[in-house]
Amino acid sequence: MPGSLALALAAAFFGAALYVNLVEQPARLALDDEVILNEWTPSDRRGVALMAGLSLLSAALGLVAYFSSQDVRWAIGALIVILAWPYTFFAMAPLNNQILTLAPRDIGAARALVRQWGLLEYGQTAIGLAACIVYLWAL
Repeated sequence: MPGSLALALAAAFFGAALYVNLVEQPARLALDDEVILNEWTPSDRRGVALMAGLSLLSAALGLVAYFSSQDVRWAIGALIVILAWPYTFFAMAPLNNQILTLAPRDIGAARALVRQWGLLEYGQTAIGLAACIVYLWAL
């Protein structure tokens, strides 16, 4: 049961990241620069909380599955999905912080930074997909 839940949460993580790539980011980039920044802060806070929670819960359940079965594939899947945390912190957060601190006079930089951030979001999607593949292998 913990392994199935770990997979479900990793799949939710993957789905959320894919949604950002295919739906939210193109819609965001269709807005004008000032509106992009107004949308960014609440969207970012909620998105980070959602993705971090899904990643953490999936990893915890993957480790529970590992300790109950001694099948190392569960631990590998847990390690992969928890990699979203350092990836977010080291790769995405610096750019994200730049976007959050843009001054009104720098509003023209918003679109380029948000576009660049969107490319980094594909890394989250890849992490979610890899975790799902390993968890499916473990099943």
